[in-house]
Amino acid sequence: MITPADASQKSLELCQLAPVIPVLVVEEAAQAKGLATALVKGGLPVLEVTLRTPAALDVIREMAQVEGGVVGAGTLLTPDDVRNAVDAGAQFGVSPGATDTVLSACEEAGLPILPGAATSSEVMRLLERGYTVQKFFPAEANGGAPALKAIGAPIPQVRFCPTGGVSMKNVGDYLSLSNVLCCGGSWVAPKDKVTAGDWDAIEALAREAAALPR
Repeated sequence: MITPADASQKSLELCQLAPVIPVLVVEEAAQAKGLATALVKGGLPVLEVTLRTPAALDVIREMAQVEGGVVGAGTLLTPDDVRNAVDAGAQFGVSPGATDTVLSACEEAGLPILPGAATSSEVMRLLERGYTVQKFFPAEANGGAPALKAIGAPIPQVRFCPTGGVSMKNVGDYLSLSNVLCCGGSWVAPKDKVTAGDWDAIEALAREAAALPR
């Protein structure tokens, strides 16, 4: 078991490790270790593997073996997703939104979750349950940094990892906000570089992201 407060404390610690959490959609488990190693070497140790491909759970298993990495499962939608993620070695979870069913499954499984919220009402509901660290998703589609700044004015006790449409072009706008801990983004692991196994290029992108001020 894990309480929402303890889950948020763990999420806080993870979000403070680097300015960016890579959001990874990986098609082949064989790519996992090379990708994770490049990102960790580049200074991004917290890795979110989305459960959007048939290989995702195997990818988590492989990445969990990479020294210095902290691997989590994204796109948790059901209790089965939660159980499978834990069995694969995920150390945290991320959801695009939040339902009582998924939150309860994570709490019962002892899996810290970064639950998604898009509106002030959703933020308040999660806060009422005890989650003070949340994912703002989809960030750009929901008004971007100005919207998140506006939410922070009346609800300053909640801090966020905005994800969805975040890139090197706008990441600074988010990281400059007092209620943003870090950002989630896929640009540090572009599909063509992953497919080609160009780990040096991905490590360079990770170093650039890891050096972002916040």
